[in-house]
Amino acid sequence: MPGLRGGGGGEDVRGGFKPSSVGLGALCILRIPPFLPIPPPDASRAATRVPLLRSVSLASLPPLRPPAPRLTASAAEASRVAAVSAAGSPFLFAKMVYHSSFVDDNGITKACGCPLLPLKTHIKGPAPAFDQDKADIVDEAITFFRANVFFKNFHVKSPADKLLIYLTSYINIALKRLEGCRTLAVGTKAIINLGLEKVPVPGEPGFPFPGLFTLPQSQEEAELLRNYLKQIREETSGRLLNCAYRANGTPNKWWLAFAKRKFMNIVIL
Repeated sequence: MPGLRGGGGGEDVRGGFKPSSVGLGALCILRIPPFLPIPPPDASRAATRVPLLRSVSLASLPPLRPPAPRLTASAAEASRVAAVSAAGSPFLFAKMVYHSSFVDDNGITKACGCPLLPLKTHIKGPAPAFDQDKADIVDEAITFFRANVFFKNFHVKSPADKLLIYLTSYINIALKRLEGCRTLAVGTKAIINLGLEKVPVPGEPGFPFPGLFTLPQSQEEAELLRNYLKQIREETSGRLLNCAYRANGTPNKWWLAFAKRKFMNIVIL
């Protein structure tokens, strides 16, 4: 049997190694060291062990806290409203719709029960002029839209609320037209085309809220309301473009995302 050759060591006739530096090194590597004995446990560490639960006295435990009282419905609602008010956002967790502040309609001309409220506009129409430093009904409709659009019912408290409902529905329609417009120029063209459409009045096909306004008693009353609605729609469209698009002309997703909402379950085609 031939032996292994290692370094400068000579070959033995019995297949082993002659003593040499390399051969001894190989034998040292293959040698298994003896097992080390396990040290005995330290008495000091055993003394610091945590005592068992049965050795703990119940009297030494802290007293249990009583359960927190459950809020009633009215208290929970008051707490939620306080939290929303502290957050400073009128659009978070709103439970009640936002109504118009134009509750006093003394001296305001009406057509089919719709108050012809004054507007901040340069568009020609029957609407009286309004103070440029104050918020008009269009400002209210745009400001409250992202909260009111979530509601399926709207409790009317004043004739101005009827106009607010109409404008909220129109803003929903306008955002639906702007949904696929990726630039301000394309969105402006879509809004202009929307403004060229015929504006229906109560009693005509296409009016979104039958029963919201009374039927016109004459052709003059119908045309007066039609001209006012056309004027307020055009003014709303111009201000809405400033919200739906940023200064660089790109879409504002925080507005266009609301095009998918259905105000009062009205399907927009």
